[in-house]
Amino acid sequence: MIQHVSPLHLRQRLGDVLNRVALRQDEYVIERKGQPLAALVSVEKMRSLVEAARLHLLTALAGRGSKLTQAGADALADEAKHRSRPRRKK
Repeated sequence: MIQHVSPLHLRQRLGDVLNRVALRQDEYVIERKGQPLAALVSVEKMRSLVEAARLHLLTALAGRGSKLTQAGADALADEAKHRSRPRRKK
């Protein structure tokens, strides 16, 4: 079950929240002024999400039909990194 909490609530009940995440697999979204800032999930859940992302990326890259060099992979990773970051307001 995903619960939404404030940073203040999290600070006041950190031990309890960590136990719930570790033992009951609860998930928390930490919000400030109604805006989500971060998520707190178990290590197992985080590892499974990272592995799923890697498998998805490998599948997408395999669909390109050509062999990707290390330099090409690095360039592709840099482009994805820059596109996924929010732009700063000037």
